[in-house]
Amino acid sequence: MKTKFLFIIFLLFYLGIVGKLFYLQIISPQEVNKNLYLKSQRLLPERGRIYDRNKTPFVLNQNSYLLYLEPKKITDKLKLVKFLSEKLEINEASLSARIDESKDWISITNNVDEKKKKEIENLKISGIGFENQMKRSYPEASLSAHLLGFVGKDKDGEDIGYFGLEGYYDKDLFGLPGLLDSERDIIGRPIFLGIQNKVEPENGRDLILTIDKTVQEIAKKRLLEGLSRYQAKQGCVIIADPNTMAILSLVCLPDYDLEKYYQFSENYFKNPAISDLYEPGSIFKPLIMAAAIEEKKVKPQDIYDEKGPIQIGEYQIKTWNNKYEGKISMTRILEKSSNVGMVYIGEKLGKDKIYQYLEKYGFGELTGVDLQGENSAYFKPKSSWYPIDFSTVTFGQGIALTPIQMIRAFASLINGGYLMKPYVVEKIVSSSKETKIKPRVEKRIISGFTSEVIKKMLVSTIENAEAVWDRPKDYKIGGKTGTAQIAIQGHYDPSLTNASFIGFAPADKPKFIALVILKEPKTSPWGSETAAPIFFEIAKDLIVYYGITPEQ
Repeated sequence: MKTKFLFIIFLLFYLGIVGKLFYLQIISPQEVNKNLYLKSQRLLPERGRIYDRNKTPFVLNQNSYLLYLEPKKITDKLKLVKFLSEKLEINEASLSARIDESKDWISITNNVDEKKKKEIENLKISGIGFENQMKRSYPEASLSAHLLGFVGKDKDGEDIGYFGLEGYYDKDLFGLPGLLDSERDIIGRPIFLGIQNKVEPENGRDLILTIDKTVQEIAKKRLLEGLSRYQAKQGCVIIADPNTMAILSLVCLPDYDLEKYYQFSENYFKNPAISDLYEPGSIFKPLIMAAAIEEKKVKPQDIYDEKGPIQIGEYQIKTWNNKYEGKISMTRILEKSSNVGMVYIGEKLGKDKIYQYLEKYGFGELTGVDLQGENSAYFKPKSSWYPIDFSTVTFGQGIALTPIQMIRAFASLINGGYLMKPYVVEKIVSSSKETKIKPRVEKRIISGFTSEVIKKMLVSTIENAEAVWDRPKDYKIGGKTGTAQIAIQGHYDPSLTNASFIGFAPADKPKFIALVILKEPKTSPWGSETAAPIFFEIAKDLIVYYGITPEQ
């Protein structure tokens, strides 16, 4: 009886084996081979590198490691936790809680360098493993933090670019993953004569920027000095070639440490030059003046009688110092930055034309600059504007825009009248192809004649300004100061301002245009006393760097 019972058991056992083999080899051999023996491994490409216009590296890659644990192999948990806590600066209690002994594999931390890896391996504690990775490295540290952005993780734990160039060009920089199909035995060892298919990854493309490292260093140094000297809350400098709108430098402070971006709040990652809205103040005046000249409503030598304040409905508009000079020219309106004079210009131009030129200058739309995070203010329809809106916009109040929109519009005044698309990447380079980004004209706003006229007026604005600046001698520089009160809960606070200056040099054939903005400077609210001195320090440095000779 027992023998018969055992025979039945063995018979069923062998029948089961035969049935399983029949299924594996006859019914579904391809599915089985795929699921049990053919293992696929994703091969990650190397992320593209980023260089300045002279091939100075801004972002490179270096070897790094993911540290992981295999809890079931750990023999001395206390020793392991204590050691890793010290080496990786992770709280012991937090690390211990993460070690779930029911799991086979646990990721602990990324970006372990070679030195720390060797130190941990030398301890020879079982259950610790490393996986090779690539880490972003920054030879120029945080010189260009807002421009570059950083590489973080998405919800699936994959690398992804955030903000700036890393975010905008993420797909180009990432490349194409490869694949390794490897036939293995039941315990995971490669089968020597089995299938071994490999598709190599395609590394990410490199970016060659329009940014010049030396110009970037000049801008950051002068902005740092200015923020300290004038006790400003925040500041930005944008420097561009006005003829192409290739960005030569873009710096905003405070910024953040690219190596330790995770220690900063998200507020630091946003690039104020392309994301923050502000009222520009008097640097906006030349845009309206140029429109009026283009429409033949005024000429530089025309006269306006500056008698006193102007009443617009229930509002009264005054000059910044409440002083009035009587009969003054259109050029003098810019020189003394007369608000009432600009209201007169606006009345000559007319409401329809004011609105039309605001659209022409590109306000209310994105510039399309190749950086992630660009913002634009809502541009309300003309039917929703009140008479006071058309008056205040002539001197740069009551309109919100970004610094990148402002410098793009102003560049059109001095480059012959062309609104250009600003750009930061000059070339995209792969192993087999180089793509050059060409300057792009969006539209023409004013004629070449008007452009030459407004340039001369802006040179006169600097040479006959009431403020005395330490300007480079024998050089003609054009520009305009700006001071805009900041709106707080629907009302302007006279003690809080955005101080700015926009200028260009040399005046006849501008090599560069630069915009300097300081938010809430404490030593003085005026752009002429804060932003302007920073601009002229930058201008002197650039004149030397570019070897610009004095104009005859």
